[in-house]
Amino acid sequence: MLGGFETPLESSLRVGISGVSGQVESYHKLRAPHARCYIRGTPERFSMPTEESNDPLPARAPGLAARRVALGVSGGIAAYKAVEVLRGLQRAGCDVRVGMTKRACEFVTPLTFRALSGSHVVVDDYAPDNPDPIAHITFSQTVELFVVAPATANLIAKFACGVADDFLTSTYLASNAPVLIAPAMNTTMLLHPATQRNLARLRADGVRIVEPDAGEMACGTVGPGRLSDPGLIVAAALDMLRGISGSATVEGRGRDLAGEHVLVTTGATREELDPVRFISNHSSGRMGFAVAEAAHSRGASVTVVAGATSAPAPGGVRVIRALSAESMRDAVLGEVGSATVFVAAAAVADYRPAARAAEKIKKFDSSLTLSLEPTPDILAEVSRDRREGLLVIGFAAETERVVENAREKLRRKNLDAVVANDLTQDGAGFDTETNVITLLTRDREEPAALPLMSKLDAAHRILDEVVRLRRSGSQKERRK
Repeated sequence: MLGGFETPLESSLRVGISGVSGQVESYHKLRAPHARCYIRGTPERFSMPTEESNDPLPARAPGLAARRVALGVSGGIAAYKAVEVLRGLQRAGCDVRVGMTKRACEFVTPLTFRALSGSHVVVDDYAPDNPDPIAHITFSQTVELFVVAPATANLIAKFACGVADDFLTSTYLASNAPVLIAPAMNTTMLLHPATQRNLARLRADGVRIVEPDAGEMACGTVGPGRLSDPGLIVAAALDMLRGISGSATVEGRGRDLAGEHVLVTTGATREELDPVRFISNHSSGRMGFAVAEAAHSRGASVTVVAGATSAPAPGGVRVIRALSAESMRDAVLGEVGSATVFVAAAAVADYRPAARAAEKIKKFDSSLTLSLEPTPDILAEVSRDRREGLLVIGFAAETERVVENAREKLRRKNLDAVVANDLTQDGAGFDTETNVITLLTRDREEPAALPLMSKLDAAHRILDEVVRLRRSGSQKERRK
């Protein structure tokens, strides 16, 4: 309530608890299938969009308008970062209600969150100023996602053991919504067997966890435990909301790639200069592995030809290692004969040293000039020599004229689709958990620009195009 009037957000949330039985019935369907542990990010990789204090919020992301999210804030030094999480969710179009522990109020006042959210901030169900005497029920059962950032060791322990002694812990037990937590605590506390046991229990219960970053703590300790960047927390939350809103679509996908053999390249190639040095790039392999994971989950047989990667390979797929462009070409040509879809997500070096030195090149006072030669164009060769029925998808990582350059690649290499990355955008490109992509296909004039999303979500969108192209038969209409 603000000034005695109920805000639109409060009105939308105060829908009572009718129909709870149906929600309880689907409780495990909501939680367990979405369990996922997010690999930690770094502040350098994820940054929130900048915003002037007097500017309106940017346009809302498609499909996320008025999605109801509960944000829980527990008492740690990182509590102030929850403000950025709130604003990030609002930028995407979500309606956010905030609940806090009493200790969290010692770091950030409820007034801050009330001013930004436009709604009463619940700290104590029984406080005289609380407009709802059973807030932990109505609050928890009228939201679609429950996010807790930061989540302290104390709160995590209570969640894991089912303790309900304050508003947030009661909300957790009363909630039918999926839960996402972002732990933040001292390194020793995080690594303690009790905390690890509690986190493992929450993962088993279907809670998704945004792993903390490593770095220097407020206490001076250096190590893991620092709250993950708000941009990553928001991206994980939006990924979950898209999964919920598209649950029928996801289930509808089912095994829509059954019978397909998807061949994916991923990671960076290394072109050796001498036994010690090489030419490479920043690719982690995360996007290509996401495509492989998504394709496998949709019933495809998947083979990945991977260069140098720092991201883990998904389970259930066959991985062939090939570190140089030449070895990757050989591996791809050896596998593509049985493939029905080829996705070239690898960041293959465009040039390599014309000659590799047999011994380490010594450093001298004079300058050194390297002679480089082009590497094999794997994507162009596969497209040129493809057999009928093979869909060929390329990637275009650009820093300027993104759509124009991607469209030219689509035409010049005779591809069925190109996934364009604008490397200048926050949250996009190499070695990030998220991506911002634009899809261009041969049969559509207009490119499809997608908002910031997780790479796994982006992978599914790419594969949606593969399914559409297969069904439409447009690959037969490609230019000769």
